[in-house]
Amino acid sequence: MAAEAFFLPAAHGQRLCIHHAAAGGRARGAVLYLHPWAEEMNKARRMAALQARALAEAGHAVLQVDLHGCGDSSDTWAEASWTGWVDDAVLAAQWLVARYPAAAQGQLWLWGLRAGALVAVQAAARLAPRCHFLFWQPASSGRVLLQQFLRLKGAAELQGDAKGVIDAARRGLAAGQVQHIAGYPLSPALAQGLEQAALTPPPEQPGHAPGRVVWLELSTRLEATLLPASTPRVDEWRAAGHAVQTQVVAGPAFWQTVEIEDAPALISASLAALSDQTEAQPRAMAEPLS
Repeated sequence: MAAEAFFLPAAHGQRLCIHHAAAGGRARGAVLYLHPWAEEMNKARRMAALQARALAEAGHAVLQVDLHGCGDSSDTWAEASWTGWVDDAVLAAQWLVARYPAAAQGQLWLWGLRAGALVAVQAAARLAPRCHFLFWQPASSGRVLLQQFLRLKGAAELQGDAKGVIDAARRGLAAGQVQHIAGYPLSPALAQGLEQAALTPPPEQPGHAPGRVVWLELSTRLEATLLPASTPRVDEWRAAGHAVQTQVVAGPAFWQTVEIEDAPALISASLAALSDQTEAQPRAMAEPLS
Protein backbone atom coordinates (compact mmCIF):
# COMPACT_ATOMS: atom_id res chain seq x y z
CA MET A 1 0.00 0.00 0.00
CA ALA A 2 1.30 3.45 -0.93
CA ALA A 3 2.23 5.88 1.82
CA GLU A 4 -0.23 8.68 2.57
CA ALA A 5 1.06 12.22 3.09
CA PHE A 6 -1.10 14.71 4.96
CA PHE A 7 -0.86 17.79 7.17
CA LEU A 8 -1.76 17.38 10.84
CA PRO A 9 -3.15 20.58 12.43
CA ALA A 10 -1.08 21.75 15.39
CA ALA A 11 -1.10 24.63 17.86
CA HIS A 12 1.13 26.62 15.50
CA GLY A 13 0.40 25.78 11.88
CA GLN A 14 0.52 22.21 10.67
CA ARG A 15 2.89 19.25 10.59
CA LEU A 16 3.67 17.16 7.56
CA CYS A 17 3.04 13.49 8.25
CA ILE A 18 3.60 10.37 6.18
CA HIS A 19 1.41 7.44 7.12
CA HIS A 20 2.35 3.90 6.17
CA ALA A 21 -0.64 1.61 6.68
CA ALA A 22 0.03 -1.95 7.77
CA ALA A 23 -0.02 -4.54 5.01
CA GLY A 24 -3.18 -6.59 5.10
CA GLY A 25 -5.17 -3.77 6.66
CA ARG A 26 -4.84 -4.90 10.29
CA ALA A 27 -2.02 -3.43 12.35
CA ARG A 28 -0.31 -5.52 15.00
CA GLY A 29 1.02 -2.26 16.50
CA ALA A 30 1.80 1.35 15.67
CA VAL A 31 5.19 3.04 15.35
CA LEU A 32 5.95 6.78 15.47
CA TYR A 33 9.23 7.91 13.94
CA LEU A 34 10.93 10.93 15.53
CA HIS A 35 13.75 12.30 13.43
CA PRO A 36 17.12 13.71 14.56
CA TRP A 37 17.86 17.40 14.31
CA ALA A 38 19.54 19.74 11.85
CA GLU A 39 21.26 18.18 8.84
CA GLU A 40 21.09 14.73 10.45
CA MET A 41 17.36 14.72 9.67
CA ASN A 42 18.00 15.15 5.94
CA LYS A 43 20.79 12.57 5.86
CA ALA A 44 18.53 10.04 7.60
CA ARG A 45 15.42 10.47 5.44
CA ARG A 46 16.20 7.55 3.14
CA MET A 47 16.91 5.13 5.99
CA ALA A 48 13.77 6.23 7.81
CA ALA A 49 11.69 5.65 4.68
CA LEU A 50 13.20 2.21 4.07
CA GLN A 51 12.56 1.16 7.67
CA ALA A 52 9.01 2.53 7.68
CA ARG A 53 8.16 0.56 4.54
CA ALA A 54 9.67 -2.62 5.95
CA LEU A 55 7.71 -2.27 9.19
CA ALA A 56 4.48 -1.63 7.31
CA GLU A 57 5.03 -4.73 5.19
CA ALA A 58 5.51 -6.69 8.41
CA GLY A 59 2.16 -5.52 9.77
CA HIS A 60 2.99 -2.36 11.72
CA ALA A 61 1.36 1.00 11.05
CA VAL A 62 4.01 3.72 10.88
CA LEU A 63 3.75 7.50 11.10
CA GLN A 64 6.60 9.84 10.22
CA VAL A 65 6.25 13.47 11.27
CA ASP A 66 8.28 16.58 10.47
CA LEU A 67 8.52 18.48 13.74
CA HIS A 68 7.85 22.21 14.02
CA GLY A 69 10.14 24.22 11.75
CA CYS A 70 11.54 21.10 10.09
CA GLY A 71 11.08 19.77 6.58
CA ASP A 72 7.69 20.72 5.15
CA SER A 73 6.04 21.57 8.45
CA SER A 74 5.07 25.12 9.38
CA ASP A 75 7.56 27.88 10.19
CA THR A 76 11.35 27.72 10.39
CA TRP A 77 13.99 26.39 12.73
CA ALA A 78 14.32 29.86 14.29
CA GLU A 79 10.74 29.58 15.53
CA ALA A 80 11.05 26.02 16.85
CA SER A 81 11.40 25.11 20.50
CA TRP A 82 12.18 21.87 22.30
CA THR A 83 8.85 22.00 24.12
CA GLY A 84 7.11 22.44 20.78
CA TRP A 85 8.86 19.37 19.39
CA VAL A 86 7.70 17.28 22.33
CA ASP A 87 4.18 18.66 21.83
CA ASP A 88 4.35 17.56 18.19
CA ALA A 89 5.43 14.06 19.19
CA VAL A 90 2.52 13.78 21.62
CA LEU A 91 0.11 15.06 18.97
CA ALA A 92 1.33 12.55 16.38
CA ALA A 93 1.22 9.67 18.87
CA GLN A 94 -2.33 10.59 19.82
CA TRP A 95 -3.28 10.45 16.13
CA LEU A 96 -1.93 6.90 15.97
CA VAL A 97 -3.69 5.86 19.17
CA ALA A 98 -7.01 7.24 17.91
CA ARG A 99 -6.66 5.41 14.60
CA TYR A 100 -5.27 2.08 15.78
CA PRO A 101 -6.79 0.12 18.70
CA ALA A 102 -3.59 -1.91 19.02
CA ALA A 103 -1.66 1.25 19.90
CA ALA A 104 -4.22 2.15 22.53
CA GLN A 105 -3.81 -1.31 24.05
CA GLY A 106 -0.11 -0.98 24.80
CA GLN A 107 1.43 -1.64 21.40
CA LEU A 108 2.66 1.87 20.68
CA TRP A 109 6.33 2.18 19.72
CA LEU A 110 8.26 5.45 19.73
CA TRP A 111 11.17 5.16 17.32
CA GLY A 112 13.80 7.84 17.75
CA LEU A 113 17.10 8.48 15.99
CA ARG A 114 19.74 10.46 17.88
CA ALA A 115 17.94 13.58 19.23
CA GLY A 116 14.65 11.96 18.27
CA ALA A 117 15.18 9.45 21.08
CA LEU A 118 15.33 12.33 23.57
CA VAL A 119 12.06 13.70 22.21
CA ALA A 120 10.52 10.23 22.50
CA VAL A 121 11.16 9.76 26.21
CA GLN A 122 9.73 13.16 27.08
CA ALA A 123 6.66 12.56 24.93
CA ALA A 124 6.10 9.14 26.51
CA ALA A 125 5.67 10.76 29.93
CA ARG A 126 2.57 12.54 28.60
CA LEU A 127 0.94 9.65 26.77
CA ALA A 128 -1.79 7.47 28.22
CA PRO A 129 -0.88 4.15 26.54
CA ARG A 130 2.21 2.31 27.64
CA CYS A 131 5.04 3.00 25.20
CA HIS A 132 7.81 0.82 23.89
CA PHE A 133 10.96 2.34 22.42
CA LEU A 134 13.11 1.71 19.38
CA PHE A 135 16.31 3.73 19.75
CA TRP A 136 18.70 4.20 16.85
CA GLN A 137 22.09 5.49 17.99
CA PRO A 138 20.41 7.38 20.82
CA ALA A 139 22.10 10.41 22.35
CA SER A 140 22.65 9.84 26.06
CA SER A 141 22.06 13.55 26.68
CA GLY A 142 21.13 16.64 24.76
CA ARG A 143 24.07 18.51 26.25
CA VAL A 144 26.47 16.37 24.22
CA LEU A 145 24.52 16.96 20.99
CA LEU A 146 24.40 20.70 21.57
CA GLN A 147 28.14 20.87 22.21
CA GLN A 148 28.82 18.92 19.01
CA PHE A 149 26.59 21.31 17.09
CA LEU A 150 28.26 24.40 18.52
CA ARG A 151 31.62 23.00 17.47
CA LEU A 152 30.47 23.33 13.87
CA LYS A 153 30.38 27.08 14.36
CA GLY A 154 33.88 27.06 15.80
CA ALA A 155 35.15 24.90 12.94
CA ALA A 156 33.52 27.15 10.34
CA GLU A 157 35.33 30.22 11.64
CA LEU A 158 38.80 28.82 11.11
CA GLN A 159 40.54 32.17 11.47
CA GLY A 160 39.44 32.61 15.05
CA ASP A 161 39.64 30.84 18.36
CA ALA A 162 37.21 27.90 18.18
CA LYS A 163 36.64 27.81 21.93
CA GLY A 164 36.07 31.52 21.98
CA VAL A 165 33.54 31.24 19.16
CA ILE A 166 31.64 28.50 21.00
CA ASP A 167 31.66 30.46 24.25
CA ALA A 168 30.39 33.53 22.43
CA ALA A 169 27.58 31.48 20.90
CA ARG A 170 26.59 30.19 24.32
CA ARG A 171 26.55 33.71 25.73
CA GLY A 172 24.39 34.81 22.83
CA LEU A 173 21.91 32.01 23.44
CA ALA A 174 21.80 32.85 27.14
CA ALA A 175 21.03 36.46 26.19
CA GLY A 176 18.12 35.33 24.02
CA GLN A 177 19.85 35.72 20.66
CA VAL A 178 19.39 33.31 17.76
CA GLN A 179 22.70 31.80 16.64
CA HIS A 180 23.32 30.82 13.01
CA ILE A 181 25.22 27.54 12.83
CA ALA A 182 25.86 25.43 9.72
CA GLY A 183 22.94 27.10 7.96
CA TYR A 184 20.51 26.60 10.83
CA PRO A 185 19.15 29.44 13.01
CA LEU A 186 19.37 28.00 16.53
CA SER A 187 16.92 29.62 18.94
CA PRO A 188 17.51 29.83 22.70
CA ALA A 189 14.25 27.91 23.30
CA LEU A 190 15.49 25.00 21.21
CA ALA A 191 19.04 25.03 22.55
CA GLN A 192 18.05 25.26 26.20
CA GLY A 193 15.49 22.48 25.92
CA LEU A 194 17.94 20.20 24.16
CA GLU A 195 20.68 20.88 26.70
CA GLN A 196 18.39 19.84 29.55
CA ALA A 197 17.16 16.66 27.84
CA ALA A 198 18.47 13.28 28.97
CA LEU A 199 17.75 9.72 27.88
CA THR A 200 16.21 8.68 31.18
CA PRO A 201 13.17 6.43 31.62
CA PRO A 202 9.88 8.33 31.80
CA PRO A 203 8.11 8.25 35.16
CA GLU A 204 6.08 5.11 35.62
CA GLN A 205 2.36 5.72 35.26
CA PRO A 206 -0.27 4.02 37.45
CA GLY A 207 -1.44 0.79 35.86
CA HIS A 208 1.33 0.76 33.25
CA ALA A 209 4.13 -1.72 33.59
CA PRO A 210 7.45 -0.76 31.99
CA GLY A 211 7.75 -1.82 28.37
CA ARG A 212 10.38 -2.89 25.89
CA VAL A 213 13.41 -0.94 24.77
CA VAL A 214 15.27 -1.93 21.61
CA TRP A 215 18.60 -0.08 21.69
CA LEU A 216 20.55 -0.32 18.44
CA GLU A 217 23.88 1.27 17.62
CA LEU A 218 25.99 1.18 14.46
CA SER A 219 29.67 0.55 13.96
CA THR A 220 31.99 -0.33 11.10
CA ARG A 221 34.39 -2.06 13.52
CA LEU A 222 34.37 -5.80 14.10
CA GLU A 223 33.13 -6.95 17.51
CA ALA A 224 32.14 -3.43 18.48
CA THR A 225 30.37 -2.79 21.79
CA LEU A 226 27.97 -0.10 22.95
CA LEU A 227 29.34 3.39 23.31
CA PRO A 228 30.73 4.05 26.81
CA ALA A 229 28.08 6.69 27.50
CA SER A 230 25.32 4.22 26.63
CA THR A 231 26.03 1.56 29.24
CA PRO A 232 25.00 3.60 32.32
CA ARG A 233 21.80 4.65 30.56
CA VAL A 234 20.97 1.04 29.64
CA ASP A 235 21.51 0.05 33.28
CA GLU A 236 19.19 2.87 34.35
CA TRP A 237 16.42 1.67 32.06
CA ARG A 238 16.80 -1.90 33.26
CA ALA A 239 16.74 -0.77 36.88
CA ALA A 240 13.45 0.99 36.14
CA GLY A 241 11.99 -2.35 35.06
CA HIS A 242 12.16 -2.08 31.28
CA ALA A 243 13.13 -5.08 29.16
CA VAL A 244 16.12 -3.71 27.28
CA GLN A 245 17.59 -5.40 24.21
CA THR A 246 20.88 -3.95 22.98
CA GLN A 247 22.78 -4.69 19.81
CA VAL A 248 25.58 -3.16 17.78
CA VAL A 249 25.02 -3.80 14.08
CA ALA A 250 27.35 -3.32 11.15
CA GLY A 251 26.86 -0.16 9.16
CA PRO A 252 27.89 3.45 8.57
CA ALA A 253 26.82 6.48 10.56
CA PHE A 254 24.40 7.41 7.78
CA TRP A 255 23.09 10.50 9.60
CA GLN A 256 26.46 12.21 9.16
CA THR A 257 28.14 10.68 6.10
CA VAL A 258 28.97 12.92 3.16
CA GLU A 259 27.04 10.72 0.73
CA ILE A 260 23.64 9.22 1.49
CA GLU A 261 24.30 5.70 2.73
CA ASP A 262 22.20 2.71 3.79
CA ALA A 263 22.55 0.37 6.73
CA PRO A 264 20.59 -2.79 5.79
CA ALA A 265 21.63 -4.62 8.96
CA LEU A 266 19.98 -1.93 11.06
CA ILE A 267 16.71 -2.34 9.18
CA SER A 268 16.84 -6.10 9.63
CA ALA A 269 17.65 -5.88 13.34
CA SER A 270 14.84 -3.40 13.96
CA LEU A 271 12.34 -5.47 12.03
CA ALA A 272 13.32 -8.65 13.87
CA ALA A 273 13.05 -6.97 17.27
CA LEU A 274 9.64 -5.43 16.68
CA SER A 275 8.30 -8.56 15.02
CA ASP A 276 9.32 -10.71 17.97
CA GLN A 277 6.09 -11.33 19.84
CA THR A 278 7.79 -12.79 22.91
CA GLU A 279 8.46 -10.01 25.36
CA ALA A 280 10.89 -10.52 28.22
CA GLN A 281 8.97 -9.81 31.41
CA PRO A 282 10.54 -6.78 33.07
CA ARG A 283 8.29 -7.23 36.08
CA ALA A 284 5.80 -9.80 37.23
CA MET A 285 2.86 -7.70 36.01
CA ALA A 286 4.35 -6.77 32.64
CA GLU A 287 2.10 -7.59 29.72
CA PRO A 288 3.45 -9.34 26.62
CA LEU A 289 3.46 -7.51 23.32
CA SER A 290 1.06 -9.53 21.20
